Amino acid sequence: MGLSLRLATLIACDNAICGNSAIAATAPPVIKAESDDVAASIAFTAVLGIAVVLILPVIGASLGMDQTRYGVLAGLTVYAVPQVLAATAPVGIVATQVGILVKLVRVLMLGSVIFSLGMMPGNRESGAGLRTLVPWFIIGFLIMMTLRSADLMPSVMIAPLTKTSGVLTIISMAALGLTVDIRSIAQAGVRVMSAAVMSLLVLETLATILLNVLAIQ
Repeated sequence: MGLSLRLATLIACDNAICGNSAIAATAPPVIKAESDDVAASIAFTAVLGIAVVLILPVIGASLGMDQTRYGVLAGLTVYAVPQVLAATAPVGIVATQVGILVKLVRVLMLGSVIFSLGMMPGNRESGAGLRTLVPWFIIGFLIMMTLRSADLMPSVMIAPLTKTSGVLTIISMAALGLTVDIRSIAQAGVRVMSAAVMSLLVLETLATILLNVLAIQ
């Protein structure tokens, strides 16, 4: 699409890994992207992410997907973790759990991808540190999952924590609106919009093919 290497890299990391978090972890410390490139990639993917949240449940229903298949589809295609929650919550708790698990496996790519980008010629001097390479909320997720799976979490805490997570999800989804600036989208240009839309279509297509090849039920 004629995009600069840095902008194309930001859009790729955004779509493939974990949305704006991947952009923030990649842009300044690793590839030294310009602020205009960061704003353009965040603006488009924020808008597209909201569109996917609204459209994906309709697609899942029209294809007759059960909760497991839909959860995998959402986890493979939706940009950010809060958006996966929003896209799967209307379908059911199984879809939400599967979607979040699949999505967090994608997020685990963040460290290795940033490390690889940092080792490329021209980026090695950036010296991204551990605080940049480690997605810390993933560590918290793994700890909580381990406690729950090992029955080390008191049952009396499950219900209030579940309600709290629901409230925090609503807050995080509302906060995503703060990242959307229509003016930035208008200034970014047709090429960036086209690249973001095409990459989303590729994600959706690959996810659908994977579901059928692996016969996920």
